[in-house]
Amino acid sequence: MADILRIAREHLATDGAAALSLRAVARDLGVVSSAVYRYVRSRDELLTLLVIDGYDALGDAVDAALEQAPDDPRERLRITARTVRAWAVAEPAWYGLLFGTPVPGYAAPADRTVTPGTRVILTLVRIIAQAHERHLLTRPAVDPPVPDALARDFRRIRDEFGVELPDWALARALTVWCGLFGAVSFDVFDMYGADTFTDRAQVFEAHLAALESLLVG
Repeated sequence: MADILRIAREHLATDGAAALSLRAVARDLGVVSSAVYRYVRSRDELLTLLVIDGYDALGDAVDAALEQAPDDPRERLRITARTVRAWAVAEPAWYGLLFGTPVPGYAAPADRTVTPGTRVILTLVRIIAQAHERHLLTRPAVDPPVPDALARDFRRIRDEFGVELPDWALARALTVWCGLFGAVSFDVFDMYGADTFTDRAQVFEAHLAALESLLVG
């Protein structure tokens, strides 16, 4: 199975997710396609395995980076963000499968992918919850209005993640999450244009400083 996934990741990089083929993977393994089908039932099953492995690889990278991190929510936020970018830049095709254009005809099964897919999000929310507990977050002068549907979503997130964050802080966390992955995606997918910025790492640090300012003011 490890060899199947390794070659499948190579095909992601060379051919893209939409062109992933079990027959092509079998050919590169030097076996008949029926041998691969004994382990993986279909192309969609293979994509699902790649999605799960990708989320876990990203989550493992973040967890490893935080093991020796100081007990400072601000620094842990920076380390998490930089680790997400480093992993994405090193694995652009894998990152693209997780966060890029959806593969036509494929829908990742929620019962298998939500838990690994929310690992980094949960880490971010817990870091922000820790910052809130330590009174590091800057509360707005007037709490912004939260529509009923969004308030219900926030209650569900609090229950699911086991965190105590007011709606205004969860709204900021949502912005940080989307801003982080948006900045990474702009970099990985070359959405800035080839000649716009000389040093993409410096651009990312500017994004990170802006996101941090949303939390700590």
